[in-house]
Amino acid sequence: MGKAKAWWLLVFCNLFWAGNYVFGKYVVTVMTPLWLTFARWVLALIFLIPLAVVLEKPDWRQVAKAWLPLSFMGLLGVVGYNIFLYSSLKYTSATNAALVTALNPGVIVLFSLLFLREKVSGIQASGFLVSLFGVLVILTQGSVWRVFQTQYNQGDLLVLLCVLVWTLYSIIGKKLEGVPPVTATAASTVLAALMMLPFAAAEGIDFSAISPLAWSGIIYMVLFPSICSFVFWNVSVRVVGASQAGITLNLIPVFTALISIMLGENITAAQLWGGLLVFLGVTLASGMVDQQWRRRKQAAAELAEK
Repeated sequence: MGKAKAWWLLVFCNLFWAGNYVFGKYVVTVMTPLWLTFARWVLALIFLIPLAVVLEKPDWRQVAKAWLPLSFMGLLGVVGYNIFLYSSLKYTSATNAALVTALNPGVIVLFSLLFLREKVSGIQASGFLVSLFGVLVILTQGSVWRVFQTQYNQGDLLVLLCVLVWTLYSIIGKKLEGVPPVTATAASTVLAALMMLPFAAAEGIDFSAISPLAWSGIIYMVLFPSICSFVFWNVSVRVVGASQAGITLNLIPVFTALISIMLGENITAAQLWGGLLVFLGVTLASGMVDQQWRRRKQAAAELAEK
């Protein structure tokens, strides 16, 4: 798969995750974070396992050999990230949670440099900074200095754990070899569900208390954020690298704002300008501008030699 297709997959990946914030904020009021995570991913397996078998025809012996990294992927990306995120909303505001989550791309870049030895050019680093500033403009409604006035609490620390576990998930996904991406997603989800099963059974749940609207939210979260986004993410990380893929996470607040408009909310000037900065930053960070610059530089050098 080419890089252009991988970048489009990342765009849709983040669009679906933005919708997850909208539905998740409501569903978590009628289900505990553990049960929301457990139900979401058990239902997702109904689609993930057949997709893996039909599309990739994996060598299950190779999958079994990779049980340890797949277990860590399930523990981090499926269990840890979701439970920490939903739990954090009990103690902190959505603005604080989104602001702390915006640190994710930078942390992924840092870990990729340290553990994967991925190279990041000056233009790509500048793109990350521009996109991060755009996120801050959106989240602070144009008052960027508010970021220094924020009082972090227990919820903010839980979101920091989200950042850490997602970074580690992305690094492991990049290093995993011999297991196709859809199969890796399905296998890690099976292992994650087995990890959660005894805790979910002990906690229990009253399904009669879940409204039809909440079930609609769960269905959305199963089909799009759980299946499409995780598959798209794992496929794209292997093509563009963990650090570059991580930068596109800054698109989530932009898409969240667009979804809010569709639900009847008005967009502010800060959201508009912040969104433009995010898209500009992602364009720079994607490496496309860097590649064009190198081609022009090389063409100029060849012309000078003639």
